[in-house]
Order: sequence, then C-alpha cells, then structure tokens
Amino acid sequence: MQVTESLPPSVPRHLSFDDDLPLLGIAAWSGTGKTTLLERLLPRLGERGLRMAVIKHAHHGFDVDQPGKDSYRLRQAGASPMLVASRARVALMMETPGREEADLAELVGMVRPQHPDLVLVEGFKAWPLPKLELYRPEVGKTLRVAQDPWVRAVASDAPLALPEGVAALDINDLVALTDWIAAWPARWPSSQLPRESKRGEPAP
Repeated sequence: MQVTESLPPSVPRHLSFDDDLPLLGIAAWSGTGKTTLLERLLPRLGERGLRMAVIKHAHHGFDVDQPGKDSYRLRQAGASPMLVASRARVALMMETPGREEADLAELVGMVRPQHPDLVLVEGFKAWPLPKLELYRPEVGKTLRVAQDPWVRAVASDAPLALPEGVAALDINDLVALTDWIAAWPARWPSSQLPRESKRGEPAP
C-alpha cells in the first residue's frame, strides 16, 4: 500500500489488513471541530448498535495521570507499563521516550481484544488507511483529498470539487454522517486499497 507523504523512519509503509477489524481515519486541520463532531456522532453510532473504539494521536507531553496519586508515584519510581484497574475502568500507561512516533499498528492491536465493530483513528494523517476528511474553508487550509488517495469521503459546509469516487457529505448533517460511518464496516473488505486514478492505476 502506498503513502502520500514522507513518513518518519518508525512508520511502516503499510498496515496489515489481514483481519476483519474495520478502521476509518478522521482527518482534519486543527480548528475544524473534529472532536466536537465525534462527541455528537459517537452516541448516535452507539444507538445503531455499533461498539466504537477511538485511537487519538496526542502531543508527546500529554499525561492522563494525576500527580500525587499512587499510580503516578509508581510511574515516577519506574513502573512501565503501569496498569490501574477498577470494576468500572482500566487504564494502561506506558512510557515511550525513545520513539519518534507512536506505532498505529501496535495501538490497533491493543484495542482488538475488546472486539469493537469499528475503530476511528483521529490523527495519524500520514498513515495508509481509509479516511473521512472533515473540511471547513474558513479554517484557511487546503484540502487533503487531492494529495491523499486514501480519503474516501469529505464532509464540509461548502460545495467542493472532489476527485472521482470520493463521497461528498454535509458536515452539519449528523444523520447523513452517522449513516455513512455506520455503513463503513460493511464496506471495509473492499476498501483496503487507495483510490484508483482515472487510468485505472493505483493513485500515486
């Protein structure tokens, strides 16, 4: 599978799709409102009976722990990984200071045992996996779809000229967006390659 931009050396040139776990990337520039939109879509997808997992890329300095808590103190003492579990929740924290970039394939493997129906991947824009692009012209950035053959649909609040085979969605139409995403697991088996060019050759 081909990629559309240069990747750090730690990022593989392809993902393994040798299973039936559907993935869908959510690609958007900062300021587009992707997290707010996902907050509104996830409950609707859950109402459709879909078990949803989300993998989100974050800046290297993030921390979900709280200073002073036992888990934080044990991590500071050298525990890695650190797993905290209760009846209601499990949190696994690992230190990865030597990595240039998070390994998406490894992260997918971590959520796989929970048997989600669909994994939404926020961030990881350079990785070769099918994507839904969210686009608002007022953000002042360029569309990715023309350069990224993995984009399968664009949700926007303005009319756009899109490449052949790319679905146009209204970013403000939650019903239509829910319908499109809910149907993705059924399309997954035939969606594990980039879009093809008009000549029938794989897109560059």
